[in-house]
Amino acid sequence: MVQPKTTMLQSDIESHCNKDQGLEPAKLPTPPDGGTKAWVHVFFCHMVFFNTWGVTNSYGVFQQYYTQTLGHPPSDIGWIGGVQMFLLFGVGVFSGRASDAGYFRHCFVTGVILQVLGMCLTSLGTRYYQIFLSQAVCVGLGNGLLFTPGLSVMSSYFQKNRVVAVGLSAAGAATGGMVYPATVNALLYHSSVGYPWTMRILGLIMLVTHIPSIVGYRPYLPPRSVGPLVEWQAFREKPFVFFVASMFFNFWGLYMAFFYLGIFARETIHLADSLNLLIVLNGVGVIGRTVPNFLSERTIGIMNITVIISLTSAVCIYCWAAVHTSTGIYVWAVIYGIAGGGAQALFPAMATRQTSELDKVGTRTGMVLSIVSLACLTAAPIQGALIERDGGKYLGAQLFSASSIILGAGFLLLSRWSRVGMKFKAKI
Repeated sequence: MVQPKTTMLQSDIESHCNKDQGLEPAKLPTPPDGGTKAWVHVFFCHMVFFNTWGVTNSYGVFQQYYTQTLGHPPSDIGWIGGVQMFLLFGVGVFSGRASDAGYFRHCFVTGVILQVLGMCLTSLGTRYYQIFLSQAVCVGLGNGLLFTPGLSVMSSYFQKNRVVAVGLSAAGAATGGMVYPATVNALLYHSSVGYPWTMRILGLIMLVTHIPSIVGYRPYLPPRSVGPLVEWQAFREKPFVFFVASMFFNFWGLYMAFFYLGIFARETIHLADSLNLLIVLNGVGVIGRTVPNFLSERTIGIMNITVIISLTSAVCIYCWAAVHTSTGIYVWAVIYGIAGGGAQALFPAMATRQTSELDKVGTRTGMVLSIVSLACLTAAPIQGALIERDGGKYLGAQLFSASSIILGAGFLLLSRWSRVGMKFKAKI
């Protein structure tokens, strides 16, 4: 996506704030685009990803454990992770607008409380509905109150370096996706710890890693008290509509491996220590979530590189059907972890660039993520139902996921076409 010129961006912001708040143009600062305070907020946002997407990316550990212990089929267990991810994104339309209006701190602190409370309540759960309400609903609501405000506030500190900043923040999903599964794997089956204390320790990790952000996370822009919850005008913009469709279909397929890879390895390949696969899948995601973001601004542009990453992810999932050995599944996990991690970081970075008005970033980002949340809600249950229908075979779910990502790449090409036409060499 072509970056707007600074003078144009500033004039848009000044015009908007004069209309909404009566501020003098000089009172609305331009993004520092660097410096200690801005990069510290990248660290804060990294920890937001760590404790939201990192937890979500770790759900494959719980998918495997709950399938074994709760006596429910994979599609039922998938709803816990699906609803958690739905709320992570779906609450964004409210929390993003509230953040723009000056309620960032209220959203953030409440989100931390709900996350930690949800993990503690989950530790007491022994039945499906109890775990669903605590881990899916309570933790999911906390995630939603944290994620969109945290991402939009951090983004407001950057203009030229925003893609790089979002990439470094998104790497938190990979570090969290290593720490949480490794912790669960070390404690869950330990005779002196067990499930209840494992969940309480996870809650403690959340609380401790949030403390720096609770103390230091602060909005950069003044609040925008006037403005709609949803900017319906955005849906008249073809680039925006095609981008939302692209992100929807990509996220409909991207998360299958994060939910079902461990169960696939254990049941199909008979890999004894399948939880290590999830750690590998998330670990290499550090590369996928940072390197493409760095390269995009210096080479072909973020939208062009996302098309390539999406197609690569789809091909990987198609190839998953041909993997039948333990060595092969580890190699596959490394390749897909890089490609899938790249897509998960690049799409949020583009979501923050769907408006040139920095004080609307929270609202627009929340709109995008709220629509995408429907894909996240239904993906895991659909994939689980396809696995059940095929008698425990994964081909149908793999074809569904890969084809969804292919369709998403097509919509992203349409978004690109609506911006620059048939200029194939355009950096966007």
